[in-house]
Amino acid sequence: MAENIKPTRSELMKLKNRIKLAKSGYNLLKKKRDGLILEFFEILKKAKSVRQELTEEYQNALQTVNIVRTVEGDVHVMSLALAVKDAPEITVQSRNIMGVVVPKIDYTANPTGFDKGYGSIASSALIDEATASFETVLKKVIEAAEVETGIKKLLIEIEKTKRRVNALEFEVIPKLDLQRKFIQMRLDEMDRENIFRMKRIKK
Repeated sequence: MAENIKPTRSELMKLKNRIKLAKSGYNLLKKKRDGLILEFFEILKKAKSVRQELTEEYQNALQTVNIVRTVEGDVHVMSLALAVKDAPEITVQSRNIMGVVVPKIDYTANPTGFDKGYGSIASSALIDEATASFETVLKKVIEAAEVETGIKKLLIEIEKTKRRVNALEFEVIPKLDLQRKFIQMRLDEMDRENIFRMKRIKK
């Protein structure tokens, strides 16, 4: 029976400390959630901008290569494409956004001219322009991949933090507070009983 439970003042103190810790954790997580949401919207703005730039650069590159195919012929363009030996260097590192690790991708383009695998005699200004256009597209693809992966990771962390905040706010803290009230009520009752007992002994 709940009435027979005899809590102690040390239990009440421990419970008060737990409530204090829970509220402190709640405030920290709430700040983290709000900060992550702000970061998310900042990166989302950047992602939209990068996506738009990528679309524009890709359309521009397609127009350029179509002109090259018309002037130089598909066979010549294909042979130059097959002559390219070295792939661009991509290095993936990481950076920290409020405890969330997101990728940081660096891109090093191929050198120009003979090092691309074809000589300047086989090449032309149009081919060089088309090559440069697609290198720009590749840079934008990598930039978009970096930004969009960051967005996904931030979203996962925001959801996780929101669940923790809600659990503390609507479950953990109210439950601990009810326990505290119950223990306080029982201690007050016990005090009254002791006072009443002492009065009877005096009489």
